Amino acid sequence: MTIVNPLAAPLFADVAGDVDISFEFFPPKSEKMEETLWESIQALSPLGPRFVSVTYGAGGTTRERTHNTVARIARETRIPAAAHLTCVDATRDEIDAVAHAYWEAGVRHIVALRGDPSTPGAKYQSHPGGYENAADLVGGLRKLHPFEISVAAYPECHPDSPSAKADLDNLKRKIDAGATRAITQFFFTPEAFFRFRDDAAAAGIDAELVPGIMPVMNYAAVVRMSAMCGTEVPPWMGKLFEGLDDHPGARQLVAATLAAELCRKLYAGDVRQFHFYTLNRAELSYAICHLLGVRAKVAELAAA
Repeated sequence: MTIVNPLAAPLFADVAGDVDISFEFFPPKSEKMEETLWESIQALSPLGPRFVSVTYGAGGTTRERTHNTVARIARETRIPAAAHLTCVDATRDEIDAVAHAYWEAGVRHIVALRGDPSTPGAKYQSHPGGYENAADLVGGLRKLHPFEISVAAYPECHPDSPSAKADLDNLKRKIDAGATRAITQFFFTPEAFFRFRDDAAAAGIDAELVPGIMPVMNYAAVVRMSAMCGTEVPPWMGKLFEGLDDHPGARQLVAATLAAELCRKLYAGDVRQFHFYTLNRAELSYAICHLLGVRAKVAELAAA
């Protein structure tokens, strides 16, 4: 098909067939949230994501719910499911047992992370007898099963890293240990990703780098999350969402347009994969994909 230049037309770029998409969910904490999650998965699955991932809570606090959710996706849908797995508060044997259980459940993709301490604000320390960090975890997983392994990357540097160079060195260790790709922390300007991609290439990192896209569902919440993870929020974003707190429908329209514009600009810079942080809500991610020209590939991918 002929791909339209994504900078040539406003609001819509027909890049369908030339991009891959994936979605991230978090495990439900209640029956109502579980219902919302499955409605979101069913809404997004016809778009043909190459995988969907399910997160882990800080300190591994959602380990059981994560496993149950990923296992259900693998069992009841045709979507490749990826499970987040962290090093926090668990021994190697315990983590290996979780990985074995995923393999037995038909899960072939792990998102391997160091993880955050269970106590907010605490400094990370490896668990006695556990994996030291994400690179160590990747190496351990490689010895267990031939998993596809994704890891995290930070375009604006992980807040625990002493420098951008140290952060890139850590990413290279994860890739060298056997990771398949890196999915980035969210960011809000294409320049942040392009600078990171150039720096990664200069550091000898040649693995696939997938930008993580965070639609703005709640601007104040995004500002709080950005402060914790070192993501810059451009001043113009505050002006853009100002006055929309009492207008959720308008806020979603603005958020979808903003994220789609970011994706168009990334596409113009030769990005062909996008990972959407859905927060278990399908509408925004679906709208962004629609603006990019992505349409349902089949009527329904979820099993009856």
